[in-house]
Amino acid sequence: MAPRTLRSSALALTGVSLIALLGAPAVAQTAPAPAADAPEAPEVVVTGSRIRNRDFETANPVVSISAERIQETGETNLTQYLQRLPALVGSFGPTQAAGGSGVLGIGETGLNELNLRNLGTSRTLVLIDGRRQVGAEPGVASVDINTIPTDLVERVDVLTGGASAIYGADGVTGVVNFILKKDFQGLTVRAQNGISNYGDGAQRLFSATWGQNFGGGRGNIAVAFEYARNERLASADRPYLVGPNVPTFQNNPNGTTPSRVPLTNIRYYDSSRQGGVDLDFDGLPDYTGTGQPWDPGSFVPDFYQQGGSGTLTTDYRGDILPQVTRYIGNVITHYDFSDKFSVYAEAKYAHTISYSVDQPTFDYYILINPDNPYIPDSLKPLVADAGGALLNRDNFDLGVRGERIIRNTVRGVLGAKGDLSSHLRYDASYTYSQNKITNHFIGDQYTDRFFSAIDAVPDGHGGVTCRINLDPAALPDQPYSSRVLPDAPLSFTPGQCVPLNLFGEGSPSQAAKDFISVDTTDHSKLTQQVATASLNGDTGAFFNLPGGPVGFALGAEWRRETSKDVPDIVAQQGLTFTNVTPISKGHFDVKEVFGEVDVPLLRDVPLAHLLDVGGAVRFSDYSTVGHTTTWQLNGKYSPIRDITFRGTYAQAVRAPNIGELFAPNGQDFEFINDPCAAANVNLGKSTRVANCQALLSGLGVADPSTFADLNSANIPGLLGGNPTLTEETARTWTVGAVFQPHFIRGLTVSADWYDIRLKNAISYATAQQLADLCVDQPTIDNQFCAQVERNNGGNQPGKIVGFTRLPQNVASYVTSGLDVDVNYILKPNWDYGSFDLHLVGNYLNKLQLIGIPGADPTDYRGTQELPAPKYQFNLDVGWTIHQLTLAYNLNWFSHTLRYSNDTVAADPDHTAPEYKYIKARAQHDIYASYDVTEKFQVFGGINDFTNPKPAFAALNYPDDPLGRFFFVGAKVKLGKLF
Repeated sequence: MAPRTLRSSALALTGVSLIALLGAPAVAQTAPAPAADAPEAPEVVVTGSRIRNRDFETANPVVSISAERIQETGETNLTQYLQRLPALVGSFGPTQAAGGSGVLGIGETGLNELNLRNLGTSRTLVLIDGRRQVGAEPGVASVDINTIPTDLVERVDVLTGGASAIYGADGVTGVVNFILKKDFQGLTVRAQNGISNYGDGAQRLFSATWGQNFGGGRGNIAVAFEYARNERLASADRPYLVGPNVPTFQNNPNGTTPSRVPLTNIRYYDSSRQGGVDLDFDGLPDYTGTGQPWDPGSFVPDFYQQGGSGTLTTDYRGDILPQVTRYIGNVITHYDFSDKFSVYAEAKYAHTISYSVDQPTFDYYILINPDNPYIPDSLKPLVADAGGALLNRDNFDLGVRGERIIRNTVRGVLGAKGDLSSHLRYDASYTYSQNKITNHFIGDQYTDRFFSAIDAVPDGHGGVTCRINLDPAALPDQPYSSRVLPDAPLSFTPGQCVPLNLFGEGSPSQAAKDFISVDTTDHSKLTQQVATASLNGDTGAFFNLPGGPVGFALGAEWRRETSKDVPDIVAQQGLTFTNVTPISKGHFDVKEVFGEVDVPLLRDVPLAHLLDVGGAVRFSDYSTVGHTTTWQLNGKYSPIRDITFRGTYAQAVRAPNIGELFAPNGQDFEFINDPCAAANVNLGKSTRVANCQALLSGLGVADPSTFADLNSANIPGLLGGNPTLTEETARTWTVGAVFQPHFIRGLTVSADWYDIRLKNAISYATAQQLADLCVDQPTIDNQFCAQVERNNGGNQPGKIVGFTRLPQNVASYVTSGLDVDVNYILKPNWDYGSFDLHLVGNYLNKLQLIGIPGADPTDYRGTQELPAPKYQFNLDVGWTIHQLTLAYNLNWFSHTLRYSNDTVAADPDHTAPEYKYIKARAQHDIYASYDVTEKFQVFGGINDFTNPKPAFAALNYPDDPLGRFFFVGAKVKLGKLF
């Protein structure tokens, strides 16, 4: 998609929540000692370790979210809930996956992908019960969370720190592990419906899960089905987001401070919905498409006007939320032949349909010949005298472009496990997953048909036809157009052309629109195969340390990933308005061996209630980047029962994905706000002014200090892969403490500092970043300048006219901060019910990107760009008495800078003080449920009950425009059916 870019740019804790800090689970330490004849406790599977030990506690900081907590938020979309957690605030959720988000790429409509610590979705490893799933889009490994059934989730574990030694590549920043329900007995049905107080944005959920033991209790099968639908929401559904009275920030027309001011009624200065006719070929309209004199309004640098005839910039705002429909079926089963041999299997089918629209096509500098009969009568003599005219137009009446994407994901797991002895277990499994994607791109246009259709002439019989119908050799002449014109008609034959009238909004006939319009269809297929075999156990049979037996795990893994994307043939041939997209395919495989050990040095001795150290290592051999090694060291120390100190130190890697390695060069369109323009040259690094002076002077710009780039449209460029990429490497460490005072029963408090340093990071810089990085380096002799093409001489010397985006191992990231997790459950002896509180908070100390070695870092801390607020917390408070549960949730983060740290540092008066920051986010939710019987529950709630709106001059930040949201539902639980 080639968008015309706008610059505006309940909850009660349950028992499961007590494992929120697996490093020190409150339940395990506060439960009474079992009786001598009590049955043996089941083994505990923890995220962050392959060791399966009943008493094992990982040193990794892990936050767990229970299924009950997710239900109590009313969220039918898992990502929308997980974005409340500080570590996942930058995830790609419904707001980002809509046409109007400004960050949506082709094929991404409706996707939900997690972004841990704001270091990218590709560096966040998503697992289901500790196993991988195929990626969500061609060439990418990121998982679509839409394919995970909400009601089958038992809990979600979020682990911070390098986990590559445990789970393999991609877990650079950590892991998000979805633990599913197992050994299900009976039938549970849940139905939920919700709607905003505006009467739109409806969300529906229906799920049913049935489970049954068989074989005398040795086997279990569970079958689950889930249907969910979230309705589309357009910007036009919120009057405060569209129209002439909506404020947006623009360059100060007076050229004084502050540099950026909020203005209303902002329009493009060179185009209109009814067309803008340029008679003197200076690029600026003189008349509207209906023949009225063009009203230029008041000029607003660099390419806007306030008032007048141009198209409102807010007209280009697309959808706020996409329409997403999900159908998910799951089967989970196992059968224990004996303690030594148990077979398990899983099967899943997820069918998702996503739909969203964004923007229309638009055209600049279309040459209109004097004999065109559609020219308004008042303009015909003027056009004849000028020898023709140029037409700029925003084609809203030709249809708005969008996507309807169907994704079919299948996943199967088959494995066997068992006890070789009381101290040694095995587990072997094979996982296959596949994602087939069909992307229907709607509202596109044939370029050859468009240009032939607008070249209209009299047909000699009192009507109008296309010139090419009368003279097949008469190809359209469009030397100035913003579109690329094919050398010959390729999608039709002369005689079929239907003339198109572009003068005036609503003037195109339906027949002409049908002739030029095309809906293309792309097909993609991704596959993933993983075979894993491992042994885990302890040395209790032959060796014990003072703290107990040594725990261990070792194994081997093989994984193969493939990806193929086949665009519609007309897109491959470049026949449409949208990007030229070639076929893209690739594959890789990796063979790995791994090991892990936990060494309990001391336990229950003076000054050492517990002292454990451990480590893990993984050796990998990729068919693409060769050999890699990852490792982890960890330790825990409890001088007394009430407090535990813990820490980890790890090296993690991420191998380049298929798209980064093998994608062929395809067409890309991006907007670039030229960093060398006079309005921007002082807003970058200290080297920008001198570098722009040298760069522009060398291209023939007479006075670089007054340089202005007047291009208001997107710029065509190239986007591709780089087969010479190597792996990224990260060093991560965490250190913290868990406090569980025996004198405050039910309280667990943890605080963990994390530090992640990623080098040789694969950077797929945007065109804007390339332009900025080119002139923000020590000199212009750098690889970024080579990727930005500017006019050398000519009518507009120095103007950016192209770019090439290729990934490179040149970047580095650094992030650090403090996570705080507080759990408190109060069960007083009097009959006033139980109270619970859970707070997850974060202080962001650092979040920086260094574009290339030696460059100044770009500081994202405290900005809205990702977003990256300095302070965040998510607070749940609940009260349960008898059958009634009431809950309250507050999701909050601190105010963020409206513009980047670099911009504010370079220009302290960039905005007026009252606009420097965007307001803090504070979302308040309430929830209530009532158990009518043991088998029937009703529930409901209000999210965002204060009905906040987005910040001043913002589209969907920090609050989305959905507004106050009401939901109600019911749950039925039935026991064994057979």
